[in-house]
Amino acid sequence: MSTAAIHPQTRMGHVHLRVADLDRALAFYHGVLGFEITQRLGNSAAFLAAGGYHHHIGLNTWESLGGQPPPPGTTGLYHLAVLYPTRAALADALRRLLAAHISLDGAADHGVSEALYLHDPDHNGVELYWDRPESQWPKDPQGNLAMFTHPLDLHGLLATPEL
Repeated sequence: MSTAAIHPQTRMGHVHLRVADLDRALAFYHGVLGFEITQRLGNSAAFLAAGGYHHHIGLNTWESLGGQPPPPGTTGLYHLAVLYPTRAALADALRRLLAAHISLDGAADHGVSEALYLHDPDHNGVELYWDRPESQWPKDPQGNLAMFTHPLDLHGLLATPEL
């Protein structure tokens, strides 16, 4: 077994979700969150992205058409996370959710980031967040990372100037 650390520039790639209704999922990821549809395969799959990338999110009904979310107490995806480049971009996401009458499950300030938590129409967990600059991350007296979870000031977030 190797004890060498993973390369520090390694990043996570896209997420591919099984959904029960492709149009309903597209209404959320494209219509509400604003991801661009880069390719659609009829009524069975679609790929979405931001900024001209090939895809950040894949959606398909190959094994899930008309299906139900997994029951509580089972294993599987806890949530996917969408990283926004700025606080203003996260505030825009919150405005989109409010305009679409989509409720939050929670909102947190983790010191290193600010995050909104919700579920998509197929009950997949979704985290929308932005990272503070690393120089602002909380540290303990020994200089180690000291993340926390405090309530996020949603009114303050909404007061962030628009993009």
